[in-house]
Amino acid sequence: MLGQEPRQTTSNLGHLNKPSIPALIHGLNRHYYSIAINYRKTHLEENMLMNLHKTVWTEGLTMKDFKSSAKENQERLEKMVGLAEAYEKRVKEEKDMSKDELKTRYVGKLDPKKHLEELGKRGIEENIVSVLVEMVDKEASFSADLAKAVERIEVMEED
Repeated sequence: MLGQEPRQTTSNLGHLNKPSIPALIHGLNRHYYSIAINYRKTHLEENMLMNLHKTVWTEGLTMKDFKSSAKENQERLEKMVGLAEAYEKRVKEEKDMSKDELKTRYVGKLDPKKHLEELGKRGIEENIVSVLVEMVDKEASFSADLAKAVERIEVMEED
């Protein structure tokens, strides 16, 4: 065999790796053997695996808990109040500064205006989506209830 150990080969794609010294010390070739295993995946299998953790379209229609969304809204509003106060303070400070001071005054610091805008936008978006989901859920349950009622009426008319 000239330098290679006789190992059982499988139909899997792969190649024999030379065992490392630590692996030999820990019992490779005495107590256990290493077999390199590779699998070829078809294009369809790769797509299936890539889609494994994607969200499904119905996930957007699930309603969030009202208590948790109310708590998130409260926290967001408290942050917005703090940012509004910081922005007001910043505007008052900028009135007394020269143009050179303004260039270097807030370098590397939090921009309250930007964060205030971002928080407001995110809050509006989440609340609109929440209201739309509630409306869809209400209509879906109403139409299901209506269908059951119509079915009961038809059964009663047949009797």
